[in-house]
Amino acid sequence: MRVVCAKIIAFTLKKQLIYINLFASKFLRIFDLSLIVKGFAINKAKQLLSEIQRKSDKDFETYVSQRKESILQYHRTHNAFYKSKVKDIDLNNWEDIPVMTKKDLQQPLSQLLSNGFNSKNVYVNKTSGSSGDPFIFAKDKFCHALTWAQIMDRFSWYTIDFNSSKQARFYGIPLDKKGYYKERIKDFFANRYRFSVFDLSDSAFENVLEKFRLTRFDYINGYTSPIVQFAKFLERKNVVLKDICPTLNVCVVTSEMLFEDDRELLEQQFGIPVINEYGASELDLIAFENPSSEWQVNSETLFVEILDNENKPLPNGTEGRVVITSLYNKAIPFIRYDIGDVGVLSRQSTLRKPILEKLVGRTNDIAILPSGKKAAGLTFYYITKSIIEEDGNVKEFIIEQLVLNHFKISYVSKIRLTEPQKETITKAMVTYLEAGISITFEKFEKLKRSKSGKLKQFTSYVSTQ
Repeated sequence: MRVVCAKIIAFTLKKQLIYINLFASKFLRIFDLSLIVKGFAINKAKQLLSEIQRKSDKDFETYVSQRKESILQYHRTHNAFYKSKVKDIDLNNWEDIPVMTKKDLQQPLSQLLSNGFNSKNVYVNKTSGSSGDPFIFAKDKFCHALTWAQIMDRFSWYTIDFNSSKQARFYGIPLDKKGYYKERIKDFFANRYRFSVFDLSDSAFENVLEKFRLTRFDYINGYTSPIVQFAKFLERKNVVLKDICPTLNVCVVTSEMLFEDDRELLEQQFGIPVINEYGASELDLIAFENPSSEWQVNSETLFVEILDNENKPLPNGTEGRVVITSLYNKAIPFIRYDIGDVGVLSRQSTLRKPILEKLVGRTNDIAILPSGKKAAGLTFYYITKSIIEEDGNVKEFIIEQLVLNHFKISYVSKIRLTEPQKETITKAMVTYLEAGISITFEKFEKLKRSKSGKLKQFTSYVSTQ
């Protein structure tokens, strides 16, 4: 009897193990599952994205045309806010369709949503406000699922699987207890560990380094500036991160400008490739550096245009305003939406594979000088950067144009800049800009970041109009 019972128990346990293994193989894709639980049909989104990518060039052209027309007609019919914007417009001519900005959309969410949508059945979030124009936005749930499908597809170019690859995340995190633990829980299900970007001291970085020693991270993802600061810390310690954490394969930076010398520093101190990402929370992943080192634009779920000041399309190779249409968002009309950036599509771009040759910066990154001359703020930010960081004293800095002829440089350093150093920087600024410019310097213990943790390298408070 005991033998029979033992065999029954063994058989039952074996059967249970089979079921557990089947369950694990099918359902332990925790990241996917977390999206499904929230109502985001990630499997359906992945399938649609795959179908789009398999289209021939001719079919792809038809697809884009149909999606533009479909989303336009949808919002014209179902969205009162958008209907009022286009009531006197010839919708058969794409160039006649009005260009909208964030300020157009800075309204109560209830006034922006299409019929059938409310705050309970859409994905709701808000922009970081780093551009100076924060606002609350929404996406219908399938559109948001497509966003994640797009992100997961691009990261897979570097063998990153969100369900299994461990992420070292350099992002902001709420400082209040409820918000803090909410993000920590989200990070757990997303298989990532978040490092706060609000403390970039050596003592904080010692803790970061120790975490890398103890954790099998597969990749790094986050804001450019804190990741660069971490690399500078490693340089001072003469440490290559890959030696400490051999499982690391790639670093993806986003949200802030990546300068070429910073990329070189990151690759040197991390011992892994560095990939540049460009996205906008209200839209989607906009461009992602592909394995051929091209900044490939997302043409599957977005339609990206480069326009002049008269809202007319510019030829590839010409610098202009980045204007984007979300081809799937039914909740809010992001149609010909001026994201506030200035960029260039390469002459080699095609409808299927647009290549972002250059991202100059945001429209309020443009400095207007006393003579009326315009200059890209990040250009002289870079010039100043090459001087100010020579001796390793200055950790990070920002430049603000307060009035036409006056700039302020706020910096974090061990010791104050000397008068000769300030004079060298001032002379360089005058050389690259024009005479008659004055600069003040102020040393800080730390620089103020946005609530999301981003650091705005250059801001002009002078109107560009």
